[in-house]
Amino acid sequence: MGQHFEVIVERIHDRDPRYGEGAYLFVMEAMSYTQRKYGRPRHVSGEELLSGIRELLLKRFGPMTVTVLDHWGIQSTEDFGNVVFNLVDNRVLSKTEEDDIGQFRNGYDFTEVFHHGYRKQLHKKISRMR
Repeated sequence: MGQHFEVIVERIHDRDPRYGEGAYLFVMEAMSYTQRKYGRPRHVSGEELLSGIRELLLKRFGPMTVTVLDHWGIQSTEDFGNVVFNLVDNRVLSKTEEDDIGQFRNGYDFTEVFHHGYRKQLHKKISRMR
């Protein structure tokens, strides 16, 4: 991401201060991560992006994920949708006719995925190491 992106994010943040600037950078990283997962750059749906976001958050932040999300002002998957659509409104990302904020509503429960899910993942890894 270049200086131009930083300026756009600062402008977005001035108009909509709900989300930390790091959330926007992370969403762009998660978009690239999700596209690589499918083997080539292509449009991804809200559901696909939420899946990529979940995977990347756990890889990058592990048990600190909820703390990082709180710092960014992200409380639910719908908040990620708001970040995405702020980027769409500022022509950083594009959307299709099928894309809708509704794709981000109730995507997954943060407590289940980032607390319980992380502990289950960690337990499996430890069990394999024995």
